[in-house]
This record gives sequence, C-alpha cells and structure tokens, in this order.
Amino acid sequence: MSNSNLKMDTHPEGDTGRKAAMALLAQATVQEMRQFWDSWSDKPTVEALRGPETGLVMVRGRIGGGGSAFNLGEATVTRATVRLCNGAVGHAYALGRSSEKVKLAAVFDALWQEHAHRQTVEDTVLASIARRLNEDAEQKRAEIAATKVDFFTMVRGDD
Repeated sequence: MSNSNLKMDTHPEGDTGRKAAMALLAQATVQEMRQFWDSWSDKPTVEALRGPETGLVMVRGRIGGGGSAFNLGEATVTRATVRLCNGAVGHAYALGRSSEKVKLAAVFDALWQEHAHRQTVEDTVLASIARRLNEDAEQKRAEIAATKVDFFTMVRGDD
C-alpha cells in the first residue's frame, strides 16, 4: 500500500466517508452488487486475502439504554478482504451468508479508497444504494401512515 493510501485512510474525513460508504455497501442486495460489477468498465484484477467466510457474532442489548448489557442472541455475518492489482485493500462485513455480495462490497471498498475511482463509486454504486434505501423507507412510511388512526376527544357542554 502506498503512503498516499495510508494518509487517506487515517484522515478523519476519509474515515467518516469510508464508514458511510461501507454502511451503504453492507445494505446492498447481491443483485445490486452483481449489476454494479457487471457494468464496471475497467475491472481490476482482484486477489482474495481473506474469505469470504461466514461466522456468528453475539448481539448484545440493553433495556432502556441504561440497563445492564445482556446477550440477545447470535447473528450470521460474512466478511471478506481483497487486494486490487494496484495494492488497494478493501474490507467488507454484512449480515447473512452472501459471500458474493461481501466479496464485491470489499472490491468496491478498495475502489472507493482510490482517488481515481472514488467519485465513480459514489455516483454509480453508493448513490444508487442510498436512493433505493430511501425509496424503501418512504414506501414503509406511506404504508404505516395508511394505517394511522387519529383519536380525538370531544368535550360535551355542561348540561
């Protein structure tokens, strides 16, 4: 990894942006990831450094935000780490067992870290995922609003 990549990864804005990018990639569907990869014009050579591998993580919870932590249960998580032909390393974690999705998310993470590809990843991949997530959330809000019941009280006059 070059020094410029090291500087970019440790820059506070880069960390925040990368976290947001990785969060969006983790919420993508495998179909979206396939579509993005199939339409990517200059596909780099990808070397798998780790995985994809699937395991379990313990999910912890709290009652009311201030109570003692307790083990809520386990969740299946898949992770992968890849290196592109230019040395950029990408990581990805996602709930579930989709190794293809996680591998492609790691590739797009590595591409996002490169200044030459960052804007393309943000415009084509991340913006599309964010748009779909917003549409899904809006549809859910509309479905919930359709079932809303407004209760009101009428005050009777004194008889």
